[in-house]
Amino acid sequence: MADDLGYADIGAHGNVEFPTPNLDRLAGMGMRFTQGYVTGPVCGPSRAGLITGRNQERFGFEGHPGPKDTWGLPLDEDTLPASLKAAGYRTALFGKWHLGSEPGYRPLDRGFDEFYGFLSGMHDYFKQDDPNWGLIVEGEGSPAELPQYLTFELADRTAAFIRRQAQEDSPFFVWLSFNAPHTPMQAPRRYLDKAQHIEGKLRSTYAAMVMAMDDAIATVINALEESGVLDDTVIVFMSDNGGAMLDGGARNGARNDPLRGSKAQLWEGGVRVPFFIIWPEQIPAGQVRDEIVSSLDLYPTFTALANATTPDKLEGVDLSALLQGEPMPELFQRELHWRFYGTQKAVRRGDLKWVRVSGDGGLYGMSKSVREDEDLSETHGPEAEALEESWVDWNSVNPKIKLHQQQMLESESRTGQSKGSD
Repeated sequence: MADDLGYADIGAHGNVEFPTPNLDRLAGMGMRFTQGYVTGPVCGPSRAGLITGRNQERFGFEGHPGPKDTWGLPLDEDTLPASLKAAGYRTALFGKWHLGSEPGYRPLDRGFDEFYGFLSGMHDYFKQDDPNWGLIVEGEGSPAELPQYLTFELADRTAAFIRRQAQEDSPFFVWLSFNAPHTPMQAPRRYLDKAQHIEGKLRSTYAAMVMAMDDAIATVINALEESGVLDDTVIVFMSDNGGAMLDGGARNGARNDPLRGSKAQLWEGGVRVPFFIIWPEQIPAGQVRDEIVSSLDLYPTFTALANATTPDKLEGVDLSALLQGEPMPELFQRELHWRFYGTQKAVRRGDLKWVRVSGDGGLYGMSKSVREDEDLSETHGPEAEALEESWVDWNSVNPKIKLHQQQMLESESRTGQSKGSD
């Protein structure tokens, strides 16, 4: 998982400004989904939706627990790693957590056997001790070393984990949760040199960070190949949300073309992300798929493939049939909902999307208006009303925003961006 990666910023999506050969290779190894979504336009909520298989609005997780906050992912929520661990899988997380920093809310408390990374929303790429965001830690939270650029250390540890599990012939689930290319904008000199042709310091540094992440991804793919487990491993690549283009602490120089909007918005640019699924043994290479898929789908898909218990309350779709060559036409007509605090709301049903972003919005046909610039509300009034009613019904069972989240909203809404901790 990348962090704040722009939709336009990989070669497979048309980027020619800087190379991403390893991401492009991944995109061509299996299924590249053109309509892949996450459950929230910022990091913590998006991760909460992925790991629980439920819209995070169902349990009020719409804010970002910072390094000094005492709250986190509710303890009564099932998690994907816990379900896979119960089925005999060794589970590991390398990188960003952002679902609670206090004991009880940390990765090893939520189903992971191993953890190395940072607990909050961002971290310095070169320093073990970030004065604003805390330490690099491992296990239950013990301080850990950071001997190299963080992106590379996360990939190296992931590769070592894969090799150990392959040697032991043990099934595994690993979440490589990069913080790249989230702020702070930092990259090794050799990558900055590769990006010096790009105009603007912010954009060129961003490109350097993405190129470094691309090389780190090669480290992981090589480990799978060299260990002889690539063919029978399901690989998912995605970003946690769209690129950060709004003015504010987390703006990183990303581009989301041809999509409208940014991270922290429910326009397509905030929630439609690069989304690939690779399984060489089962999925023929080179597929470009237009089915509507969501990060919600990973939990039920993985538990089905692992013969693990799937909790009843999951809200995603089991994609295992699609991955094994069976058509799932119902995906083209599925319905997805979003709420971002109290100021943004959206519904996607089939080709139509109804969206409101801080007073702006309308009804859009995604096949003809992916930029969300042709409002159909006047000519398709009944459809707009039906989608709005669907959102109201969906939202009626969601808890109201909690006080600490409302306090964050009051601060964040001034810029439309979170405070750099997401």
